[in-house]
Amino acid sequence: MARVAPIGKITPISQAGRKTTQRTVGGTYQAVFVMGIISLLLLGGIGSRLAYLQIVEGKTNQERAENNRIRTIPKQPVRGTIFDRKGKVLASSRLSHSVFIWPIAQTKNNWDKTVERLARVLEIPEEEIRQKVTQSDYSAPTLIRIARGLDVGQITALKEYNSDLEGIEIDIEHVRDYPEEDLGAHVLGYTGELDAEQLEKRKKDGYRLGDIVGQMGVEESLESQLRGEWGGKQVEVNGKGKVLRILGQKEAKAGKDITLTLDAELQKVAAATLGRRKGAIVALDPRNGEVLAMASYPTFDPNIFSGRITPQMWEELQGEGNPFVNRALRGFPPASTFKVVTATAGMESEKYPPGTVLNTFAYLRVGGTAFGEWNKAGFGPLGYVRAMAWSSNTFFGQIGRGVSGPTLIDWSRRYGFGEKTGIELSSESGGLIADEKWKQENYDWEWTVGDTINMSIGQGFTQATPLQVAVMFAVVANGGYRVTPHLFKEEKDESEWRTSLDLEPETLETLRSGLRAVITTGTGSKLGYVPMAGKSGTAEAPPGPTHAWFGGYAPYNDPEIVVVAFAENSGGGGSKVAGPMVAKVVDAYLKGKK
Repeated sequence: MARVAPIGKITPISQAGRKTTQRTVGGTYQAVFVMGIISLLLLGGIGSRLAYLQIVEGKTNQERAENNRIRTIPKQPVRGTIFDRKGKVLASSRLSHSVFIWPIAQTKNNWDKTVERLARVLEIPEEEIRQKVTQSDYSAPTLIRIARGLDVGQITALKEYNSDLEGIEIDIEHVRDYPEEDLGAHVLGYTGELDAEQLEKRKKDGYRLGDIVGQMGVEESLESQLRGEWGGKQVEVNGKGKVLRILGQKEAKAGKDITLTLDAELQKVAAATLGRRKGAIVALDPRNGEVLAMASYPTFDPNIFSGRITPQMWEELQGEGNPFVNRALRGFPPASTFKVVTATAGMESEKYPPGTVLNTFAYLRVGGTAFGEWNKAGFGPLGYVRAMAWSSNTFFGQIGRGVSGPTLIDWSRRYGFGEKTGIELSSESGGLIADEKWKQENYDWEWTVGDTINMSIGQGFTQATPLQVAVMFAVVANGGYRVTPHLFKEEKDESEWRTSLDLEPETLETLRSGLRAVITTGTGSKLGYVPMAGKSGTAEAPPGPTHAWFGGYAPYNDPEIVVVAFAENSGGGGSKVAGPMVAKVVDAYLKGKK
C-alpha cells in the first residue's frame, strides 16, 4: 500500500516554464497608490484651473459672455435746429438710411466675404470698412456706422443679400439738412463723423467713435447746445443676432434750438452781391455787435457732408480755391480804411487836434524811401475832413510819423486790431499789429519811421480781417464804443456788448464828418444815392493784383448798420470795386426796414 504524504508537507510543484512569486498582494497596493496620486494631481489641476477661471477671471469671462448675448443699440438724439433772427430755418435734421455692422456677430476671419460684398453694394473701398471696424474692435457689442445716406438701390440690394450679410443692419437716423444750401455756409459750418484724433479730445465728454459732431462754424462752436443727449436700448440676442427681449432703454434728448443774429434775406443779398468774386462781405449792427450777414467766396454746400465724401469730391472742392476759408475772418492789409485809426491817434494824442491843417506832397521821403501820394502830385493844404474825403497818404503819413509808432500801435489795439474779436467762430484770425518786439523776433531789425508811416496808411506789416474793420467803423457809428461781434442771439442789454474808448466829442465829430465827406465830395461820391458814410481802401498785395476795400455805415445821421466789403486781388480801386457792393447791401437793408 502506498504511502500518502501529510497535508502539511505538500510542496507545490511549478509547471514547466513558469515562475512564481510570493508578493502578489503587495504589488496590487502599489499600483493603486500610484494611480491615486495621478488622479489627485489631475483633479487638483482641473480644480485649480476652474478656481482661477471662476475667481480670478470670473468677472472678465462673465463680461465676455454678456457681450455675446447683450447688444447695445445707441439712439442718436435729434440735433437742435438753427434759425435766423426772424425764425427762418438755416439748419435742421432729416431722416436718412444708414448701414451698420455688429462686429461681434461674426469672427474676425469670417468678415472678409461680408465686407467684400458690402463694399461692392455701397461702392466703398473694402479697406475703408475694415478700418472703421478695426478702430472700434471686432469684439465690440455696439453697432458701427459704415455709411449714411443710402439710396433706394443700395437698400434693396442689401435686403436681397440679407441672408449672406450676417451682422449687417439698416436703420433710419437723423442727418443734418441745410435748406438754403451754401447760404451762410462759413457761419453755419457742417457736421461729420469724429475722427480718431477728435475722439481722443472728446472722450471725456462721452463721445464715441462714429459720433456726429459740428466740424466748423456755429455747428462746432455751439456743439454742446446743439448735440442733445444720446439714448439707446440694451437687448438680449441669440447666437444669430436675433433680438430676444429688451433689457432696458433710455430715450434720446433732442438738442437745443439756436437762434442766430443773421438775417437770411440780407445774407442772400450779400452773397449775391459778392457773386463769384473772391472776398467777403460783413454786416453788423453797430449798436450791439449783432452780425447781420457774413458772406465769403469761394463757398461750399454743407449738405454734402451729410453723406460720404469721396476723394474725388474732396479734390473738386479744393479746386475751387480754398472754399473752407472764411475770408471775413482772415487777415489782409486794411489799406486806407485804417486811416480812421491814424486820425484818432492824431487827435486823441493832442499833437494834431481836430483843426489841424497840413500841406500834402507828391511823396514823403524817409531816408532813402519815398512814400508816394496816390495822385502823384499831392492835394495842397488839407484838414482831417478833406484828407479823409480824398484819402491823402501824405497827410496821414505825417500824422503817423508825428505821433510815433508806439502811440499808433496803442490806438490800433484799442480799436481791436491785432487780436480776435471774440465772435463764436474758431477759425477767426487775430490779424497783426506789429511792434518793435515782433520785428526784432521776425526780422532781427529795429522798428523804423518808415514802418510807422506804412502802418498809418494800412500797409506794411499790418493785417486786419473784414470783421475787425467792421468793428472799427462801428466805433465811429455808435459814438465811440468798441463792440463784441456775435452770432448767438441773446436778450442782453446793448451795454453788455460794448466797451467805451473814451473818445473826445470833437474827435468823433471830425471822424464822422470826414467819412460822410467821402460820399458827398470825395472818392466815394458815386455812391451818394445811399445815405451813408464810409471809407475806401486799395491795398498793395505783391506779387498779385491789389485788394479792394470799402466800409461804411447807414443812415449816416443815425446808424443802424455797418457793412464792409473786401475783394481779394481784384486789381481795382476800393471805391470802384468794393464801394458799390457796400451800397447794394446798405440799400437792401434800408428798403427792408421800410
